[in-house]
This record gives sequence, C-alpha cells and structure tokens, in this order.
Amino acid sequence: MKELEDILGASNVKYNEPMSKHTSFKIGGNADIFITVDSQEKLLKVLDFATNNKFAKDKQTWQKIDTYNENKENASEQSLPITIVGNGTNLIVKDGGIRGLVIKYIANNYFIVDSNNANIEEKESKTTILGQSQANKEDENYFVTVSSGMTNALLAKILLDNSLSGFEFAGGIPGTIGGAIYMNAGAYGSEMKDIVVSTKYLDLGNCTAKIAINNEIAYKLATENKHTFEIKTIANNEHNFEYRKSIFQNINSVILETTLKLRKDNKEEIKARMQEYAEKRKTTQPLDKPSAGSTFKRGTDFITAKLIDESGLKGYSIGGAQVSEKHAGFILNKGNATAKDIINLINYVKEKVYEKFGKTIEEEVRIIGED
Repeated sequence: MKELEDILGASNVKYNEPMSKHTSFKIGGNADIFITVDSQEKLLKVLDFATNNKFAKDKQTWQKIDTYNENKENASEQSLPITIVGNGTNLIVKDGGIRGLVIKYIANNYFIVDSNNANIEEKESKTTILGQSQANKEDENYFVTVSSGMTNALLAKILLDNSLSGFEFAGGIPGTIGGAIYMNAGAYGSEMKDIVVSTKYLDLGNCTAKIAINNEIAYKLATENKHTFEIKTIANNEHNFEYRKSIFQNINSVILETTLKLRKDNKEEIKARMQEYAEKRKTTQPLDKPSAGSTFKRGTDFITAKLIDESGLKGYSIGGAQVSEKHAGFILNKGNATAKDIINLINYVKEKVYEKFGKTIEEEVRIIGED
C-alpha cells in the first residue's frame, strides 16, 4: 500500500510475510501486511491510516475503499485488522497466519538522568552517556527511560557501559523491553516490577496516552489498566480511531516506553554478574533449538517444570514439537514443527499434569493468528 510505504519507507512494508521469520519458534503462517515502525509519531500515522479508511480483501490483497461507508455496523467489517507484536520471542503464530496489518514497534531511544534532575526531558541523542564526573557515585539512583522496542540485550550493554546496576537479571532474556514489561519478566530472584518506576502506553480504548505508576503496577496492560493517570489526550480531530474495537486483535494498549530506577555500581562487578547469569542459562536451558523460552507460567505453590518432569514428559514429542530433555518447562521446535504441533503439545502437557497432580498450569506464550 503506497500510503504505508510513504509513511514508513518501502523497505519497512512487506506483503505476505512469513511470520516464521519473526518468531523465535521459527513457525507461523503469513501476515497479509507486515510493517516495522520506529517512532511514536509514525505509529500514530499508521493507526490513523488503518482505522480511518475502509478496505476490502481480495485473496491476500487489501484494497482501500474510497467511498466511506456511513453504516457503522458494516463499516467495521471493512476496517484493516491490526495486530501488534514485539520481537516474537514469546509468541506462537498459528499456521494460517495473520489477517490484515501486523505492526512491529522497534523504537529504541533512551536517556539517563540522575536523582537530582527534577525535570526529566528526552534528549535527541540515542546514546546519552554519563559524564566522567559521575563515574564514582556508587549506590546513587539513576533513572533510565527507554523505548519499548529496544532489546533487553542492547539495554543491558548500554547500562554496563554506564556502570548502572539492577538490570543484569534481564540482560539474557530474549525480546524487548516492551515484552519484558508486559510479561513482568524475571530471573534469578528479580523481576521487572522491582526496577520499573512507570510505563507510558497508548490506551486504544479511549485513544489516550497514559502512564502506569509502579504502585502495584498492572503489567498486563492489555487487560488490567490500573493505577493510571492521563498525561496526553490523543483522541482529537487528528487521531480518531473510531472503529478500533473490531480491528485491534487481542490487545487494548501499546507500551511505548518505560522508566527504570537503577543504581551506580562497579562496572567489573556488573559485568561479572552478567557473565554468571549467562553461564547459568547456558548450562540449564536448551538454547540450541528454537523455542519461546519458558513455555509455562510459574505456579503459585509449585514449580511448573518439576511437575512436568515428574509426569514423565521430558523428551515427549508431537510432530516436530518436543518437551526439552534439559528443562521440562521448555517446548522446542526440533526443526520441522508446525504451530499446530506446538499448541497440541502444550495442551497435552497441561492435561497430563492436571491428571497426575490436580494442578492447572497455564502457558506463558501468546498465541495469535488463524488455524
């Protein structure tokens, strides 16, 4: 679509794009239209285009309808469906693919201030580095605001370069900051909620940018918009997402950026912790096969992987999907798995654990698309 290409550049708009290229499981059917967006401004323009115009679908091609349909009941059927994804590291896309528009938000700006900076303002530079005069202020708090599209690995490197501690546990977690916030990612006794100050997101329900404060913060913003206050109204004549209820697929908000509270520490000690965690992952997790990391949620009163192991399921396969022999909490793509194989294996594991222990386990991965 020329309008999308004008907004984003032709190289950032792909048609009939295999989602297997964009998920860590290396599975998934085609997205009708797949785009990458690197700024909030472009994101709003894309949403405007998708929601304020009407489209008809012929096979895998969406055509813009020039004549606006005033009948609201029928108009929503002609809107361009929208699905928003991150880095695909916690995602299963079904074999039938995704209809409409898939948006991957990749903005990765950041800035850093110390605790004495009362007025936090975003810098133009994407590589704000602390001055040498601040280098020895160990244990002082610093605040890092980072766009949701930045990967955890890149942020960990930036923080190491700035001798900032507190994020080491997340540096080896695949995916982006937005995904880590959404899932409240955690490892080695720490979680994102331990360091998050606030998270800015676009509420698609009332077209408003909001901030969720970390005060029993609701990380699952798509379903639990709690402890929020409005900071900017977006629903106006320029941005009017009139038919969003029927077109946004399984998501009610888009995480834009988050602010983390960290502290100064010795750079070599930070590096040592990161290396220690990386070695633990290497020895305990199956990193040699495609997966979405830990497939199942942590239990409230049980260790999920232990129950799966004690159910005799390590190594169990359905088609090309397999329960890892190294860590029972991981389901792997042996190389030829379909999304159906993986989903069937997830359901089989849940069923067998319930039969043996009476415990209900839930998948942690997000499942989207058509069969």
